[in-house]
This record gives sequence, structure tokens and C-alpha cells, in this order.
Amino acid sequence: MSTQPQAFLPYALPEIGEEEITEVVDALRSGWITTGPKARQFEHDFSAFLGDSSLHSLAVNSATAGLHLALEGLGVGPGDEVITTTHTFTATAEVVRYLGADVRLVDIDPATLCIDPKLVEAAITPRTKAIMPVHYAGLAADMPAILAIAQRHGLKVVEDAAHALPSTQGGRLIGTLDSDATVFSFYANKTMTTGEGGMLVTRDAELAQRARVMRLHGMNRDAFDRFTAKVPSWYYEVVAPGFKYNLTDIAAAMGLHQLKKVRAFQQRRAAIAARFDMAFAGLPLITPPGPAAGDLHAWHLYALRLGKDAAITRDRFIESLFEQGIGCSVHYIPLHLHPYWRDRYQLQAAQFPHSQLAYERLISLPIYTRMSDADVDRVIAAVRRALGG
Repeated sequence: MSTQPQAFLPYALPEIGEEEITEVVDALRSGWITTGPKARQFEHDFSAFLGDSSLHSLAVNSATAGLHLALEGLGVGPGDEVITTTHTFTATAEVVRYLGADVRLVDIDPATLCIDPKLVEAAITPRTKAIMPVHYAGLAADMPAILAIAQRHGLKVVEDAAHALPSTQGGRLIGTLDSDATVFSFYANKTMTTGEGGMLVTRDAELAQRARVMRLHGMNRDAFDRFTAKVPSWYYEVVAPGFKYNLTDIAAAMGLHQLKKVRAFQQRRAAIAARFDMAFAGLPLITPPGPAAGDLHAWHLYALRLGKDAAITRDRFIESLFEQGIGCSVHYIPLHLHPYWRDRYQLQAAQFPHSQLAYERLISLPIYTRMSDADVDRVIAAVRRALGG
């Protein structure tokens, strides 16, 4: 008797509950579907989640938008340089080019795959204006070292925390450290989602005000204020050539309830990661580093590396998983390998040996809250079969 093949297990799926659906329907029925009361409530709730009353949280339509607004508000422009890692998605670096500034890419720590602070300090020039660390996979970068470097050299720090909710370092949530700004992502595969969206968090009131103006065309009043006032308030002024980076109430409606679940989501992701770690012990694999004692890893990614003794290439490993019905990905093709960054800055793989080696051996396995224990077992079995048993 033949058995039916198992359904394909995708690399990532969001977990959307009835609460989110009801809230979105409420937004649709309210008549106010762009940036309005739900976006404001989401911003308020996000600051409350972080637990720091000095923070300003600004909802935006992507983490890319948030990074752009943060750098713009900090005065980054032509002639400046921003240091970040080659081992990231292009959005981290492209926002620097939006502003006419240049990127200085540095390598990663081979253990954590996060930006190496020693290389950051070595890359500083008289043109350097800011540092953008990336919290890779949900593991916090070495922020004490990075912040100390920034203080010594008078530099701004903007954290790319697209992977890092609710990661902690030194017992403090990412978003509450002493950087100038932190930017989170709520893209569909992140640790919580609004479909598309992000949040810019800062203690700097002037930066927050600049970002509020610039996220909506440089207008000094947003539509919700102008159209809901009891006294007609149609007048506004454009004070700068801004952008279209606001988050809609439809998206924020999802965020209101996703945020309430983010700790439970992290616990499930951490449990899956722990099962993977245990199952892969003794195999020719390098499992992802966990957090320091007492801290949280968001586990946005479970980025496995093939060991030197693995009798299979990374590409063949991925093909085997797909043949077995398991989706997976690679995070990341480093920036130094992409034509734009490679050619603009004459980059070579030899300049980034740790990122290059990691890339050649990396595979991101499925890790998301909708995975059942049986799904986790399927992934484990597929990995073992791909390795030859």
C-alpha cells in the first residue's frame, strides 16, 4: 500500500489569531484605515512593553524606513561614513546610500556571526558618523563594546534590531540600551508581524520629532490630527522634503495583539531551538550560539553551519532538505558578494574571511511558532538523512 507524501513544510509561516483578525476588522469598519488611533495605541503599547517611560516609539511601514529615518534624523549625509557588517540584508546598508553617505563594511565574530567590535574600531576614519550593529538571528551583538567605542570616538549608534524582539543583553531588552536609536522589523517572517512594518525607538526627543515629520512627507501635522479635530484644522505646513513611511491602522491592529504574544512566541522558538541543539549534538554541524546566562535570544533564525567533516556541500544539503519537503534558506549572501556593493567599494571575499566561510556553510532551518512537535521531528530527520544517516 502506497503512502501519501507529506505536505511541504515551508521555511516560515506567521501565527495570526482571531484577536488580530477581529482587530483588523474593527479598523476596517471604523472608517479610519490609514495611520490613526490604532497606530498610536501600538506605539504606546510598544514603549510600555519595553518598560522605559523615556522612550519614544514611532511606527513605520518597514524596518528599512526606520533605519533611514534614524540616520537622517541624526544628520548622516554626503561625505559621511557609517560602519556596519557585511553579514546582513542589503537594507541595513542601502539606507546609508539613500542619504548620499558611504558604507564601511566589516567582518563578523566567527562564533556569534554578529559584527566584530575590534574591526569596527579599526574601520573608523575622520568621515565616520555612525555605527550600525546587527543583532544577527536574534542574538544581541556585543553592545557594551560597541557603545564604548562610539563614546570614545563621538559616534552615533543605530541598532538594526530586525531580528531582536524580545532579545536581551545584560538583562535589558534590546531597545532600552544606550544607543541613539533602535529599529525593529515586523515583516511576515519576524518574531511578531504586522505583515509589513517596523518600529523606530529612541530616547532622543529631537530625533523622534524629526522622524515623525519625515515619515509623512515632511508635514508638521498628520492626517489623523487634521481630520478628527472638533474645530476644522485643515492647515499644515511642509517643513522638509519627507518620505511616505507611516504604518497603517490595519497593520497596527495586527501589531496590538502580536505584541501581547511576543514573549510566548519567543518561548516556543527557544524550545524548538533547544530540541534542534540536542538532536544535532555529535553531528558534523555547528549549532547556533545561545545567549549569555540570564539573557534571551529571540530565535528569529536557527542558522546552522556545516562542519568541516560534513561529507556534503551546503548547496547539496539544501537540495536534500527540499527533496524531503523541508523549506530552508540562507542568511545571508554577504553584501561583499553582491554586484552593487562589491563593485562600488572594490570588495573581495578575502577581506571578510569569517562572513565568507559562514556563508559557504550556512543553512537556516524552519523555526516558527506554528510548527508542531511532529514538524520539528520531520526537520531533524531530514537533516540526519541529508548528512547520510
